Amino acid sequence: MSLVLQIVGLVLGLLSWGLTSSCTSSHHWKVRSQMESVIASQWTYEGLWMSCAATSSGSVQCSRFKTVLGLPVHIQVCRGLMILALVLDLVSSLVSALGLKCTRFSGVSDRTKAQLTLSGGTLFILAGLLSLVAVSLFASRVIQDFYSPVYGGVRFELGSAVYWGWSGSALSVMGGSLLCCSLRGGGARGNQVSGKFSDPHVSYRAPASNYV
Repeated sequence: MSLVLQIVGLVLGLLSWGLTSSCTSSHHWKVRSQMESVIASQWTYEGLWMSCAATSSGSVQCSRFKTVLGLPVHIQVCRGLMILALVLDLVSSLVSALGLKCTRFSGVSDRTKAQLTLSGGTLFILAGLLSLVAVSLFASRVIQDFYSPVYGGVRFELGSAVYWGWSGSALSVMGGSLLCCSLRGGGARGNQVSGKFSDPHVSYRAPASNYV
């Protein structure tokens, strides 16, 4: 059962890495609201790296953000958190794969593999939390600007990349939790077996003497 949990957790972690990667590189973090569009056949959308404009004829024009320090603070923070989440997802995938019970390496004990599995699961959870913070921060800023009565800029709505990021975060946390939970069964059996031979309540009594 623990092997099944490890494999499912690793698969969920790999899926989360794919969704987080697609979310980070996507240009659809926010889409211009149709309420703000003068012409309904034009769409404007932005991501963490560039902004794009598309028309109903199929033409798309994108321009990269030419500055880093000049960007809003929340975009810079989201960039850093998403990149860090991607790195942690990749590292945790490799570590978790090495800690699987079905893998065999010379000189690697079961205890070491259990530690690798626990480390991989913890890194998956941390990566999921980082991407969750980044996507939620970006989404809260978009919603705040949309409903703010004093905001004078262009109003945007949430794009599809935000939902990809939330999905990737959920899969990463679920995968890491399954990897960590896969160790409970083996640890409980180990403690149970060791308890049979080291019960502190068992004491030795000398046989009673029959001599008067």
